[in-house]
This record gives sequence, structure tokens and C-alpha cells, in this order.
Amino acid sequence: MPEELNNQVKLLLKDAASKLTGPDKRNFMAKTTIAFFDSSPRKAETYMGWNRRSVELGLHELRTGITCLDNYSARGNKKTEEKIIALEADIRSVVDPHSQADPQMKTTFAYTRITAAGVYEALIEEKGYTRDQLPSVRTISEILNRLGYRLRKVQKSRPQKKLLRQSRSLTM
Repeated sequence: MPEELNNQVKLLLKDAASKLTGPDKRNFMAKTTIAFFDSSPRKAETYMGWNRRSVELGLHELRTGITCLDNYSARGNKKTEEKIIALEADIRSVVDPHSQADPQMKTTFAYTRITAAGVYEALIEEKGYTRDQLPSVRTISEILNRLGYRLRKVQKSRPQKKLLRQSRSLTM
């Protein structure tokens, strides 16, 4: 470890780096690496605990003057509907005959009497999917929720209660 870098300075540099993000953090780590570690990302990784690849990228950004942008939106797992393009339309075609809108029009959900397991089996029988192509029943349940379907007993609107007439027993 370089002589000039004592524990207090090291902690201060680590704290400053932890408060920065993205290109600013890489720029700071690169400048620190140039000043204290002879432009060696390995030394910065060993002594400071920083990611060597991030330090290398920061050094390249300093050298070229071009800042790399992070593509955070491309990270993570995509939804099943995006992976299997026709799945959403097929689920709707299976569920719609068994559904109705909320009778009291309080919500935008469509109530359905077919379960996620029923949709799973219908997709296999009617639409020709194999069990390997389809996601789990739990995932199909989540897709149904995202599409606005809720599992409820489908019913016609409730009949209104009859008005109570005053009977002889009530007059006493």
C-alpha cells in the first residue's frame, strides 16, 4: 500500500466513492487510482476494495472523454407475456367467455369463475401449448391479475330486497 495513504484517508476515499453513482463514481475512482495506485485497477481493487472492472471503465472514460451510459432498463427478467408473445391473447380468449364485469361497476376488474389451473389446462387442450412452454400455475395467476381478472363467482346483479310492510305484530 502506498505510504501516503493512511487508514483515515482510505476511509475518507471509500466514503466519498460510496456516495457517488454511475459515471461520477467511476470518474472519482479512476482519478484516485491514477493519483495513488499508478493507474493500476488491480492495486485499487486490492487496497480499496473497488470493483476492478469499474475502475478500468473509469480509466477508459477519462482517457477517451466518452462517458458510458448504464442501461438499467434492460436488466432483470422480462415478464412472461413479453417472452411468449401470443400468451396474453390466448389467455384472454380462454378467460373472456367465463367472465363478466363488476355488476355494481365499482371496479374495472372482470370477475371470472375459471381458476388459474383451469386456464393452464385450457391452454394445453385448446391452444396446443405443451407443459414445457407454459409458465407455472402461480405465474398464470399473476398474469390474470395483471390483465384485470379476479376469481369470483359470476352472478347477475343481486335482487333488491323487498320493502318491509308493516305487519300487525309491528304495530303493537
